[in-house]
Parts: sequence; structure tokens; C-alpha cells
Amino acid sequence: MPALRTTDLIGRDAELEHLTAQLGIRTSAPAAARAVLVGGDAGVGKTRLLMALCDTALEADWQVVAGHCLDLADSSLPYLPFSEILGRLMADHPDVTGRVLEVHPTLARLQPGRRIRSSETASGDQALDRGNVYDAFGHLLAAVAEQAPVLVVVEDAHWADESTRDMLSFLFSRPVPGVALVVSYRSDDLHRRHPLRRQVAEWMRLRGVDRLQVEPLAADDVRRLVRALHPSTLSEAEYVSIVDRAEGNPFFIEELVGAAWSGQVPGELADVLLVHLDRLDETTRRVVRLVSVAGRQVGHGLLAAVSDLGSAELEGALRTAVDAHVLVASRGGTYAFRHALLGEAVYDDLLPGERMRLHAAFVAALGEGRAVGTAAELAQHARRADDRPVAVRASIEAGEEALAVGGPAEAATHFLDALELVDTTREPLPDIDAFALARRCAEALVASGRVPKAVKVLRARLAALPAEGAAVDRGQLLTALASALLLTDTTDSPREIAAEAVELLRGGPPKLLARALLVHAQSLGGWHADEARSVALQALELAERNDLTSLAVELHATVAGLDPAGGASPSAGWRAAAERARRAGLIEPELRALYLLGRHHHDEGDLDTAVAVYREVIARSEVGGLTWSPYPAEARLLLAVALTHQGRLDEAWHLLDVSGQNPPMVFEWLYFAHQMFITIGIRGEPKQAALERLRDHWGTDGLTAISSGGAEIMRAAAAGDAALALSAYDDLVAVVVPLWHEWFQARLRLATLTIAAFAAAAAHQSADERGSAAHDVERLVSDGGRVIDFYAPYDGSHGPEYRMWVARRAAEHLRWRWLAQVDPPSADELVSSWRAAEEAAVAYASVPEVAQTRVRLAGVLRAVGDTTGARTVADQAREAARELGARPMLDELTAQGSAPVPATSAHPATLTPREAEILALVAEGRSNGEIGKQLFISTKTVSVHVSNILAKLDAASRTEAAAVARRRGLL
Repeated sequence: MPALRTTDLIGRDAELEHLTAQLGIRTSAPAAARAVLVGGDAGVGKTRLLMALCDTALEADWQVVAGHCLDLADSSLPYLPFSEILGRLMADHPDVTGRVLEVHPTLARLQPGRRIRSSETASGDQALDRGNVYDAFGHLLAAVAEQAPVLVVVEDAHWADESTRDMLSFLFSRPVPGVALVVSYRSDDLHRRHPLRRQVAEWMRLRGVDRLQVEPLAADDVRRLVRALHPSTLSEAEYVSIVDRAEGNPFFIEELVGAAWSGQVPGELADVLLVHLDRLDETTRRVVRLVSVAGRQVGHGLLAAVSDLGSAELEGALRTAVDAHVLVASRGGTYAFRHALLGEAVYDDLLPGERMRLHAAFVAALGEGRAVGTAAELAQHARRADDRPVAVRASIEAGEEALAVGGPAEAATHFLDALELVDTTREPLPDIDAFALARRCAEALVASGRVPKAVKVLRARLAALPAEGAAVDRGQLLTALASALLLTDTTDSPREIAAEAVELLRGGPPKLLARALLVHAQSLGGWHADEARSVALQALELAERNDLTSLAVELHATVAGLDPAGGASPSAGWRAAAERARRAGLIEPELRALYLLGRHHHDEGDLDTAVAVYREVIARSEVGGLTWSPYPAEARLLLAVALTHQGRLDEAWHLLDVSGQNPPMVFEWLYFAHQMFITIGIRGEPKQAALERLRDHWGTDGLTAISSGGAEIMRAAAAGDAALALSAYDDLVAVVVPLWHEWFQARLRLATLTIAAFAAAAAHQSADERGSAAHDVERLVSDGGRVIDFYAPYDGSHGPEYRMWVARRAAEHLRWRWLAQVDPPSADELVSSWRAAEEAAVAYASVPEVAQTRVRLAGVLRAVGDTTGARTVADQAREAARELGARPMLDELTAQGSAPVPATSAHPATLTPREAEILALVAEGRSNGEIGKQLFISTKTVSVHVSNILAKLDAASRTEAAAVARRRGLL
């Protein structure tokens, strides 16, 4: 696939500003420099920067000419870039160049058309005298600059011939008035013996000569470039891969994006990179290949142990590679490739047998103790050398080392490698317990947040277990599987799996049985509180009797939520459990207890305390290296949800921005879904592609579906598209029900939001359309009612947020009946319902929901004639909506007529607020009777208002009145 390109200048604003300021472009101030050297690695963006500089100069009415040096090896044409510049000046300024050529005829020999093969030998007067050429070219530039300032650009000076370098020295040392000179070169090509290296040092000592080093792009700019090249939404893992591999080089970025994430260095890019090796001798190339096998960086001692070269020969080869900018040496005694992608290209270029032989040499050196290395290094080399026994043992050792230093993701990778090798090894490894390894791998995967992968690993090991396998092995695997399933959304039943594990381990070691009982108690949870309490206490008694301290600590956290001491709030129990776990040095039980404590405060509506506890969870997880384990990762989302309710939308959005953090995929999409809930659902920004991409991930987590689907419903409601809202609701329910259960609590909120969409659409529907919508609305109302009935026995589920949505459902239903004129409520009933909804929203202190409720309440109050009350409530809602940046709420207020509409001087006739309301309903085709019912006034009163409207608009009919109103901007 060809590389992608973009014409946008990304991440180079500072460099462009520096160049224009130094050269005096776009400013009346005198130039700080008359010439600038622009250096940077190949592909870093020098040419793109200079293109932008040329465009800027042209916009400032400068003249621009450019010449390019070419890589012609030892056959370079003297003055090649200046021949190109001369050709351009002859085309653009024939009169000026003609006059100069008359004075300096030798300059004519630099014309592009005359630089062809000839049998003649230049001699005598025909030979180019350097002094004459320099003066002639300076005279030419000065003559052109008399018309307007001139920007001269010479690119790729690292390929310049000696004559060109001398011409540049002349121009640098003898500035031409009105002429600015910019020369670019590849700094990574300037090895110690490169002729331009000394020349650059000399030029920099000249007055008026500046140098700009173009550095690699910053990580944020790399992301911007990737988005410009690949506009569709990418995962954070894909972004991190490109940022890590490309090292800020735009050319590398474009090639990697164009390669469609193949994982290998694209062929064209590899060819470009491997050119760096062509100028090295064979011994140096051998050493470079050895370094590519070592990995990202390698110590001198390990290289010496593996290489068959003598010390002096090895050091000489390394010196050559460093001087050629292929390798870089660090003060720590290690070597690495200047560009990581170059190392990948060199490695990919090795023959299969060559790779295995070199990796085997590293295994021997590390295994025999001839060099110091890590278990991870040994595992990598053994795996690639196909030495499976060594690779398995080293991978397990590396995994344990990673866990010991708080690296669960890395540990999981090592354990997965070991499992794969165990399953594919030709000879059995009797000292390796594959079942224990699978459980350990699952623990690491869960700790790193990759729960679905842990489930997959455990299921595979269960499937491989012989039918006559030991009950203890099966029981342990089932315990681990049930524990993992509790942490993810699944159609399986963790409760049934945990119960089977308990039965299998009844006669087993106490530690294994206590663990199974703990998981069983957690699987029972609040739905079977009495049974869960009984199982947890049984496990706690078993753990304490057998001095199983860590299990006892975990069980205390479980019991805390089921059996609070002395009837106290569960919060006291969870806080005590967290402190107990912290004293015991057990970070995972502490995180679970703190997470449950935060959830308790959240459910109770104590958002300030919930925010503080969620932050504590996140902070403690970072100390233990468990940032992406399930409890802290979900605490981050819930913290953002709490901040959203508090109206701190920007803070919530940025909290979920995981750029550069490489979280597990499930959390990345979960966070992105809530960001889009803020961006699209609350603020109304159009981002259809994001919602479509999120649909692919609804099935990975119920909360992802709810946040994303909720945004879809809210967007449809803002557009008055009831059918679209209902479709999103039905799709959402179809996905979430198998993951959770049929009457999940969030369904109440989703049904209410969809009813609101029908209410928004009713104002623009015919009587027949409103009548046909009644069936769908009643289904939604029934869905909400079933949720309320389902949770009726569970008092702990009746928190302030739940009560807010119960009240809102009733209010939205009455609003639809009122607007659709289907069994419309009385004015008092409608107002009372929305006052109750406002009170419930205020009790929960949800800033967005209080604002939205007041928007609707203002519309109701205006309709019943309470203009003073409507104005007060609308002002409160408008202030909150502006602070939130909630455009849909502001648009709804404007549509209600709560914002003043200026009258035009061309049509002095104005309508009263009541007449404007009636005119809007007339334009929708409503009869006087329907209008009266909706506005709670008599049909006769409506008739009087309609007559006044027709008179003011000088209209003969209701249809004409609507048309006139639209022309005048009254509708």
C-alpha cells in the first residue's frame, strides 16, 4: 500500500515563525539573520517546512527561487543548484538576467540547457573562473532584488559538490542586499569525514548566519499527523505503536500509516533505511546486524561475549557505525540504533537461519554467565532461537520479575509466551505445571485490565483438561474463571461456575476451598444477600482457622458490604476493610474495598465524597502498578461520571483522555464512549463517525453501550427524530440485556430519554402521526415501569439518581401526552409533575439534569400562562446550559420563545408572546381545538388570537399567515 501524504504543516509552527522572524519576512523590522542553515534527520520534515516558508514569503510579496543538490555519487555537476536557480530567474526575469549575462558572459555556461555532454573541452575564456562566477551570481541576485526581496533556498546540501559549497561560502560571507539565503542538509548524514561537516562549522562562525535544527515531532503532533493521514478513529494501542516506532519522524509516520498496521517495516521505507548500511564495510555491517538481533539497545559486554571479533576490531566497527549515524552510544555503555525503525529493517533483512544462529549465540552467552542480562532478554533470544525449554523457564522467571516490580501487563505477556511454548513444545516439560501457569497468567491479565483475555486463557486450559483430570485442578481453574467473569460483562453465569468450583474443592486444601467460597460469595452479591453473607462468613471462619491472612483480608472487604457491624453504614465496613488490607500490604483487596466505598457514596448521592474516594483508588493503584486493573480503571470512569453530574465536563473529558497511556482496549472504548456522551449528548457537537465506530464495541461492556447509545438517543431527541431515538434504544437494549439482565436499572433512564424524543417530535407531527406514536410511547413507559417494579424489593437501589429518573419518566410521559394531545393532562397535573422532577434533580445535584429539567419546566410554565415563573426558570436553565456548553438546551430554550427575538424594521407589525405560540401551532396544522387543549385556553380564545394574527400579518388565511411569518422570520 502506498504511503499517505498530507499537505498540512503539522507541529512546525514554532520553526516557521523562527525562520520568518530571523529573515525579516512578514515584518517591517530588520532581519536578524541574512542566512539560515536548516538541519535535521532524513524525513524529519525539512522540505515541508521550507515549502511553507516559500509560501509565506510569496504571500509577503517576496520573490522565491530554489535549487536542489542531487545524490549523483562521484559524478556531481558543479554548481547544480545554482544552474537550477539561474534557469528559474531567466524564465521569470529575462530582461534582468539578459543584462547581467551581457556583463558576465561566463555565467551563461551555468544555464541548464547548456549543461549537456560535449566533445569540446572548456579552456581559456570558456573555462569557468570561480571568482567571475561568484561575482556574477551575486550581481544577478542583487539585480533581481531591486524589484522585491528575494528568498534563495538550496536543499540537500549534504549532496553538494565542492563548487556548490564554495559558492555558498561566498554568499554567506558576502551578503547581497535584499537577498535571504536558506540552506538545508541532513544532519544524520554528516559523519566525521563528511566535507560539509567542517563547512557548517565554518559558516556558523560568520556574522548573520543562523542555524535551525528541525527536531522530531512531539507525541501530540504525531497524533495530529496520524489523524490527518487516517481520519477514522484509531485505538490508543495503534497510536502508541506509531508514536513509539516512528520516533517523531513524519516520513516514517506516513509510511507506517500507509502500511495499514502490518507490524513490519514497509518495504519502501526499509529500502530507504537500509541505504545507511551501504557505505559501511562488511565488518561493521556484521556488528550492526548483531545489534539488531539484540533488541532496542545492548551493552558492550554482551556484544563482546556474543561477537567473534577481537576487542580492537569490535570497537573499530562500533566506532564506524556511530560515526555513520547508524548507531548511537550512551554513557551507560550501551548501543542503540539512531532510528528504531532502522533496527527493525536490519533485523527483517536477515535470513531465517542467520537470525536463529545469532539468537542462539545470545542464549549461550547469557545462559553460561559470560554476560549479564535479564530473564526477559534470555526468554526472547531462546524463543527466537527455538530453544523452547530455556524459553519457557526464562519467560516464567521474567513474568514473576515483572509482577514483583508492578508490571502486570509485561508479566502477562511473558506468561502467555510460556503457555504457547508449553502447548507447542515437542518434548514434555515435567517441571512445568501448565495449570498453575495458566492461573498465574490469568491473574496477571486481570491485574493489567485484560479480563476477556484472562477468561479466554482459562477456558482454553479447561478445555485441555483430561476428562479424568484431578478435581483440584478443575476446581482451581473454575474458581479463577468465575472470579474473572465477575469483572467483565458476559452472558455466562459466574455464580454457577463458582458453585461448581466449591463442590469440587470440598475435600481439597483449605486455602483452595476458602478462595472458592470467597468467589462464590462475591458472585451471589446483593441479589442473594442472605446466602452471600452465609457463604462469606463460612469462608472467613475457614481462613482465620487456617491462618490464611491474605484471604481473610479479602473476605473482610466482602463481608463489609453484606454484614456491616452493629447495623452501621457499609461505608464504615469498607473503609475498615481498606485500612486492614493496607496494613497487610495487600493492594488488590484494598483497591476493591475503596472502589466499593466510592460506589456506595456515589449511589447515596454524596458526589463530593465519591469523587475523593475514586481519586484515592486511582492514586493507590498507581503506587502498586495496577493502574489498569479493573477496580481503579472503572473508578476512573465513575469519577468522570460524578464530575459530569457536578457540571465539570472539561475536567471529566480530560480525565478520560488516555493519550500515550496504552490502556486495555475495553477501557479505552469505555472512556471514549463517555467522552462522546459529553461531546455529542450534552454539548450537541456532530460526530456521527465516532458513534458509528463505538457501535462496534457495544458488546464489550454494557457501560460502553449505555454511554454511546445514550448519546445517540439525546442527539435524536435534539433533532426531533423519534424514530431514530427508538431505533437506538431498541438496539441498545438488545445488546445490554444478554450482558446484564432484562430490567437493568439504566433502562429506566434510556426509556425516559426516548420518551423525551417522542415529545420533541410531537410538536411537528400530524394528528395521525401522533396517534400512531402512542403505541411506542406506552411501550417505553411500560419498560420504565417494569424496571421500577423489578427494583422495588431492593431498598439499596433507590438512591437519589434512581428517584430522579422515576420522577423524570412521569414528567416526560405527561409532556408527550400534552404535546401530542393524546389524553392530555390538566395544567396543574403537568406543572406539578415537572416541579417534582425539578426537585428530584436538585436533590441529586446533577447540574446537567437540573438544567435540562428546568428547560422543560420553563416550556410548561410558559404554556400554562405563568410567564414570570417561566422566565425565572428559563434564566436559571440558560445560565447553567451556557456554563456547560450545552447547545441543545440553549436551542430548546430559544425554540420555546424564552429568548427575545428582535423585530425587523421592514415589518413593524409584531406579535405578542401568546400570538407567537399560537402562530407556531397554526403553522404545524393544528386546529383551534387542539391548540386550546395544548395551551390550556378555550377554543374561542384561540379563535380571537388567530383573527388578530391574520389582521397583523395582512393574511387572508391560516396558510398564508404561516407563509408570511416564515418570510419575516417570525417562525
